[in-house]
Amino acid sequence: MDWKIFITIFGAVFIAELGDKTQLATMLFATDKEVSKYTVFFAASAALIVASAIGVLAGSLLAEYINMKYLHYIAGIGFILIGVFTLYNA
Repeated sequence: MDWKIFITIFGAVFIAELGDKTQLATMLFATDKEVSKYTVFFAASAALIVASAIGVLAGSLLAEYINMKYLHYIAGIGFILIGVFTLYNA
């Protein structure tokens, strides 16, 4: 395993997930006194694992058909558009 890549991906995903609606939804589920905190933790963890697996599979498939340089451009433009949309609706 390439630890430098691991730490880079971990850091990027960790920072991206902090304070997003996924974390907020998980916090709200955890506030329910009748729900086990272990259930909330394991269910949220499983959901993130499945979502990540879908991302890895989709990225692998796209990389077979689209040049990596263009994928980077597409991702960058997508993030810019999301940012502009967010600012517009703020």
